[in-house]
Amino acid sequence: MDAEMKEYRTGINDGKERSSGPDWLRYADIIDKQHHVSKKHPPMSMEDRAAQFSPFAALTGYEAAVKETARLTDDREELDEDEKTRLNAQLQKISARLQEQPEVMVTYFAPDERKTGGARQTYRGRLRKIDRNRKMLIMVDQTELPIENLLNIECE
Repeated sequence: MDAEMKEYRTGINDGKERSSGPDWLRYADIIDKQHHVSKKHPPMSMEDRAAQFSPFAALTGYEAAVKETARLTDDREELDEDEKTRLNAQLQKISARLQEQPEVMVTYFAPDERKTGGARQTYRGRLRKIDRNRKMLIMVDQTELPIENLLNIECE
C-alpha cells in the first residue's frame, strides 16, 4: 500500500494525473493532512447541520391549498313547498312537547366555513327551546341549529 501511495504521490508531483488504482489513492495528496478549522467561524451545531438536509418546501402552504381545493362540498338542498309544509307541521308538534325536552333527530345543511356549499349532517339530542326570534333550535347541550338549514326533524 505504501508503495502504491509513493508511486501515486510521485505521479502527482510530476504533474501527471493518475486515473487508475483504488479510489483512496485519488486523495493521497491530502489524506495525511489535518482537518482545517476556521479561526473566523465557529463550528456549526449538529442541529443546524441536520437542518441543511431537511425537506425543502419551496411553496409554503401549497400542499394545504391543493388539499382544500380537492375537498368536496355539496350544494345546499332547497326544500319544495310540500317539504316545507311537512317540516313546519313537525316543528309545531314538537313545540307542543317542549316541556318534556323531547329527543329529536335533526337533519340539516351545515355550510362550509371556507368555500361555497357544505355538508348534510345529522344531529341527535334533546330539544330545549325553539327560539322564534333568532330562528334557532336550542338543544339541552347548548348546541344551536338554524331553522333555515333544517332538512328534516323527527321526534322520538
